[in-house]
Amino acid sequence: MLFGQKERYMIVGLGNPGKKYENTRHNAGFMALDVLEEAFSASSVKSKKTADIKKATKRGQELFFVRPLTFMNLSGNAVAEVGSFYKIPKEHIIVIADDVSMDVGRLRLRDKGSDGGHNGLKDIIRALGGNEFIRIKIGVGQKPHPDYDLADWVLGRFSKEDEKKLQETLSPLPDCLSLLLQGEFSKAQNQFNR
Repeated sequence: MLFGQKERYMIVGLGNPGKKYENTRHNAGFMALDVLEEAFSASSVKSKKTADIKKATKRGQELFFVRPLTFMNLSGNAVAEVGSFYKIPKEHIIVIADDVSMDVGRLRLRDKGSDGGHNGLKDIIRALGGNEFIRIKIGVGQKPHPDYDLADWVLGRFSKEDEKKLQETLSPLPDCLSLLLQGEFSKAQNQFNR
């Protein structure tokens, strides 16, 4: 892995653009990006057609916070375009996405692997031609019963109680990202996988 070198990194928050989708379970990645952009004092750069981009510098490393403006299932095109433009290797990409298999308030870090049934991750793996990128999965809770439509669930909003749990989960993300940027993946995994 190339982490720890003074190079460029892309931190991608997955979600759907537009007011209609704000604060829905599927937009947990966008909510995480809000926290990280504020913590790292990121400022807007000229956005690409497919993504909103903010940039910050930490210890000489250039951090690009990317919010795809495509819909979730087409996230890969935005990630590949930004990665190619800024010459960011797959190993320097961190994708933050919702996960319906975990309870609200849980985080899970992985350094590679399958898409886990997540269409945004599936499209990124397709567009990048591989799965060798870090992902931070944010638990948004399972559907209330097996017959419940998954699309309705992920496009639904958090209850007040779950929203509070989510905010508590997101608040330590800047510390998690700092460890990843220092090449401390195992330490971050031990500390934040819960």
